[in-house]
Amino acid sequence: MDWTWYLFRFDGRINRALLWQALLIVALLAGLLGVIGQVIHFLNAEGSSRLSVKLDFDFGLDDLFKLVDPRIYRSLASLGHTDLILKASGLSLFTWIFLATATKRLHDRDKSGWWISPFFFAPGLFGQFSDLLPDSHWALSLNLTASTLWLWGIVELFIVPGTAGHNRYGPDPSADFGDGSASVSPSAKSWDQSREIEIVPPSASPPGGMHVKRGS
Repeated sequence: MDWTWYLFRFDGRINRALLWQALLIVALLAGLLGVIGQVIHFLNAEGSSRLSVKLDFDFGLDDLFKLVDPRIYRSLASLGHTDLILKASGLSLFTWIFLATATKRLHDRDKSGWWISPFFFAPGLFGQFSDLLPDSHWALSLNLTASTLWLWGIVELFIVPGTAGHNRYGPDPSADFGDGSASVSPSAKSWDQSREIEIVPPSASPPGGMHVKRGS
């Protein structure tokens, strides 16, 4: 597998299994960054005689929507440079991987990658600012719409199979080539033994019998 294409490029198609695998990779990388952050904090601890390790694997994509919320900026002041660097690096990497793999999965459903906007960005932004909306019927309607789009996106990305066969974004990634038929060349399949063998009359020289045609 071309891992650069799989995790970072937006062309082509992937199936459900590869999208789930991408999320597992993101979770493992998030855990690794969390461990690195704790090790750096431990090494930089000043005058601390007590060992206290708290692993924080919170590198969710929800942080992406916090970037457009001015209320969150005040909490960033409490973070150290190490936390900010790890958080920014992890968020950039994980967001790119998610968008690249989700786009290819949408292609597998024969949908444009722009469907990620109603499936992901619209519900995420609504969830970030929903506490600012008044309690009214239209706010409830927006909440229902955002929830419906989010559930629809989950079904499209993670549950339903892709379109069968070739579509406008490429070949079917779930096509079964395990029967060995693809490894046999068409010329080998169409070989006709009767065309390769001729019967030589007994009076001919060398003695009669079956001989293979030359040059075939």
